[in-house]
Amino acid sequence: MNSSEEIAVSGMSAGRSAMRMGPAELVQAAAMARRFYLEGKSKIQIAEEFGVSRFKVARVLETALERDLVRIEIRVPAELDAERSDALRARYGLRHAVVVESPAEVSEESPDPENLGEVAADLLGELVNEGDVLGLAWGRSTIHMAAALDRLPPCTVVQLTGVYDAGTAERGSVEAVRRAAQVSGGDAHPIYAPMLLPDAATAEALRHQTGIARAFEYFDKVTVACVSIGSWEPGISTVYDMLSDAERAHYSSLGVAAETSAHLFDAEGRRVGRDLGERCITVKADQLRRIPEVVAIAGGQRKAAAIDAVLRSGLVTSLVTDTAAADYLMTAGAPPKSALARTDPDGI
Repeated sequence: MNSSEEIAVSGMSAGRSAMRMGPAELVQAAAMARRFYLEGKSKIQIAEEFGVSRFKVARVLETALERDLVRIEIRVPAELDAERSDALRARYGLRHAVVVESPAEVSEESPDPENLGEVAADLLGELVNEGDVLGLAWGRSTIHMAAALDRLPPCTVVQLTGVYDAGTAERGSVEAVRRAAQVSGGDAHPIYAPMLLPDAATAEALRHQTGIARAFEYFDKVTVACVSIGSWEPGISTVYDMLSDAERAHYSSLGVAAETSAHLFDAEGRRVGRDLGERCITVKADQLRRIPEVVAIAGGQRKAAAIDAVLRSGLVTSLVTDTAAADYLMTAGAPPKSALARTDPDGI
């Protein structure tokens, strides 16, 4: 029985309408309902036990619901919005969508709510299986997620991007990879290098360094990945913050609306500014697209449009977000193609 659902079966306090049933009918209906809802027995098993047809069992269970003999309550933790979650999953064709209530004091200027990381940690505990390879991209939300992890099956953990600032590696994504590996008891493959390098030649040279090359070898083996999403504005995109004013202006002129793992997207989810990737230590977009499960963690009003863009890109299969972003996403233009199609909007 799922802990989020509660089945109340009552024979004596069934309500006025249920009292029209005779005592024998009430007792039998309550017994059948208990077998079906609480003990998990099939209608065929119940029919065999009571010596009736399975069609009669179905009628009795239906009558028990109609007459309030059985009451069903579906309850989820207060911070989760089940209705928005299901609607968002259906709209974008996601495998999983989890919407968390935005903090009461949230404002348009707020970054990702930290409770997104806690919920994402629980989600990864469900999604990761023993023997999987878990990939973690740099991002504040993934760092919060890793800090909240308290259960993971044995798995290998690999870093998917360099760090925002090599000087803070121990407090950022490197530590997130180590933390996840510690919880799972698996191997860790961190990347001790900046995400963005001055030029393509320097980035290529770093990719061939022993430790970094070893991490890169795992990219095609990743089965579950966790990424962040940034809007193309200061303080909300690590890539934006790392670039010069001239570079920001250049990529802005290309229509950048969002970034994830140092890949840039316009509002329709099309990749732009591909040359930037040549200077970055990061998993390739096509490699992300081939990963069976890619979970994005992002929320807040300022990131809502960027989340929409990345969801349209075909890179993400699941999303952990908040109600502020979800309300925007539910009305953000024409519904996109299913994210699970994993198609490249550019056709490249």
